[in-house]
Amino acid sequence: MTDVDVAIVGAGCAGLAAAKRLRAAGLTFRVVEAMDRIGGRAWTTTADFGIPFDVGCAWIHAADRNPFFSDARSAGWTLQHHDMALDHLWFGRRRASDAEMEAERRAEAELHACIERHKGESDRLSTLVEACHGLRVSATFAGPMDFGADDDEISVTDYRAAADLDPNYFTKEGFGALIHRWGADVPVTLDCPVRRIRWDGRGVGVETAQGTIRARAVIVTVSTGVLAFEDIAFTPDLPDRHLEAIFDLPMGLLTKVPLKIEGTRLGLRPFDDVLIERHARHDLYFLAFPFDCDLMVGFVGGDFAWEMEAAGRDAAVDFVTDRLVDIFGSGVRRAVTHGTMTNWGGERHVRGGYAAARPGKAHARSVLSDPVGERIWFAGEALAGGLKQTAGGARLSGEAVAAGVISRLARQDHPA
Repeated sequence: MTDVDVAIVGAGCAGLAAAKRLRAAGLTFRVVEAMDRIGGRAWTTTADFGIPFDVGCAWIHAADRNPFFSDARSAGWTLQHHDMALDHLWFGRRRASDAEMEAERRAEAELHACIERHKGESDRLSTLVEACHGLRVSATFAGPMDFGADDDEISVTDYRAAADLDPNYFTKEGFGALIHRWGADVPVTLDCPVRRIRWDGRGVGVETAQGTIRARAVIVTVSTGVLAFEDIAFTPDLPDRHLEAIFDLPMGLLTKVPLKIEGTRLGLRPFDDVLIERHARHDLYFLAFPFDCDLMVGFVGGDFAWEMEAAGRDAAVDFVTDRLVDIFGSGVRRAVTHGTMTNWGGERHVRGGYAAARPGKAHARSVLSDPVGERIWFAGEALAGGLKQTAGGARLSGEAVAAGVISRLARQDHPA
């Protein structure tokens, strides 16, 4: 492997965006990716259902600020605005009354107001939920469905710093497919995991399964889950503050369990949002029949998602099918012709969905954003500011970090 200005670890949205920015500035780079494809947590496949299904990110969030939205329109992608409002709510097998649905709408607005004005000693979201109204439905969307973690594991400060993600759009051809199309012009070495990053001399040495890359700087875009598992070693060790920041940004998890349901729409409209509230935080959300296809896409998040993935695909499909049978009757079982489960928790090169700061540790994101030794830079969804936990945010993070690297190398070449 030849010497370059910048090595980039990871070919997800952040890594691809960084490469594009470096290329535009005329710098040399090398992108290495541990998996056999680009896109990271953005991945569209037709293997399971014969139609595009996003195994990873699916919504184009914050479309008025998300560069992927204009890319989707330019590509002629089929887009559907999705307001994410809850259309149907069940408490176990019992459907919520109109009064209960209205109470939930008020509670959601009240919770967001409580979050905005919160100044209490506790930074734990669950404490605020209990003090505000204690309704589980709001806690489910604020926690497992939004952040991939239960509300007792989420920092109020970190949650409040997240941007409003409206407007949201869903794409028929697949968000992952769009990102693959956007990044296809970037040269990437696939199946090339990084073992160690050395910064004990001049520049960096990035030791990979296919040799060592020598570079003036490295941009690391892997997840905090991969960093926490120490799949990549650093010599010397990273500073303690950066190590602590990595562990203070653990990966949350949102798991999808899509079912193919043929011959019935269960009285639901395409894109209806359905939530089944159950005991012990085992809540289950459905996106109903997007683009009028035959899929009911189930979602579970937080601790329950980790339990679900540990139980395995067959158990997950049975569980989700049984919950629909509870509500819509035994005929559903005959209508379900196929099901599967995503497994980001078990993907060793990802190890989760997206990063959520621990209570009291919202500052970890800014700590990890600081370059190490002016040679090691971190980027990705965990460091995407208000658009944290989104593909668009990861892209903007990669671009911003690359701009910082370009500026720093220019100062080295032409000191004042």
